[in-house]
Amino acid sequence: MSDGAEGSTSGAASWLLARGRRLPLEPWAIMGIVNVTPDSFSDGGDFTDAHTAASHALVLAEEGAAIIDVGGESTRPGAERVSADEQIRRVVPAIEAIRRASDIPISIDTTLAAVARAALDAGADAVNDVSAAEEDEAMLALVADRGCGIVLMHRIAPPDRDRYSTELQVAPISGDIVEAVRDDLLAAAHRALSAGIARESIALDPGLGFGKTVEQNWALIARSGELADLGYALLIGASRKSFIGRASGVAEPARRVVGSAVAAAIAWSGGARIIRTHDVAAAREALGVASAAIAATAHDGQAEHD
Repeated sequence: MSDGAEGSTSGAASWLLARGRRLPLEPWAIMGIVNVTPDSFSDGGDFTDAHTAASHALVLAEEGAAIIDVGGESTRPGAERVSADEQIRRVVPAIEAIRRASDIPISIDTTLAAVARAALDAGADAVNDVSAAEEDEAMLALVADRGCGIVLMHRIAPPDRDRYSTELQVAPISGDIVEAVRDDLLAAAHRALSAGIARESIALDPGLGFGKTVEQNWALIARSGELADLGYALLIGASRKSFIGRASGVAEPARRVVGSAVAAAIAWSGGARIIRTHDVAAAREALGVASAAIAATAHDGQAEHD
């Protein structure tokens, strides 16, 4: 994390993780992605063994990641589902290897409580659930019992039934996308609170690219302050997604680094505090520049009033 100006401060200042750990969110916390999958849309097959995954996690930490997100199932539209046993086989050795090498916080990207439990036992500190804990009814009870962090993400359908991004069907959500996502995330947060999860342990994610049009994704980024105003930690995951390519003209996901970093900086300026990305160094650089620009603007505005 680096020093600098702060954008909107309406969201949480820290995220409460397992074992009482707190992840500071000011000015930001970058979540580095480590997918131990053969089929993720951008880095599938790159980090499928524990040693390679842990080595990459350490590189991301050196570049500025404050937390590492480990996933064993691709969530790209059309991806085949992966059983709990197979996810555990993929992620647990990677988490154990990262934990042996570093004390950096780790989140497990899964919708299944059995996978989350195994990952927490292996040393993870939080659960990143792209179903907002709707897919597995045991998830919220597990998170409450372990006192770990949880990300609740907005989506319309699971990956194997999400065809909007690839087949350009009619958008599943009509009307004001930000209001719709805001209401759904607030309902998810209330379910988590009712299950006994601490408010400080909850982070919300609007689910960019999950059943939204290109325009809807950009609306969620531009109006991220309305989501941060809910008072929970706000996570934004725009990294390398197709709507970034549509705006930048870059077809290959791995080359959408600049566009992804710009989107992260815009979302941060509105109130997003957890930036989930494949490209940590680029995101950190973009956030630093945005921070400096906002600080200069605030200074000039103050000078005019003096």
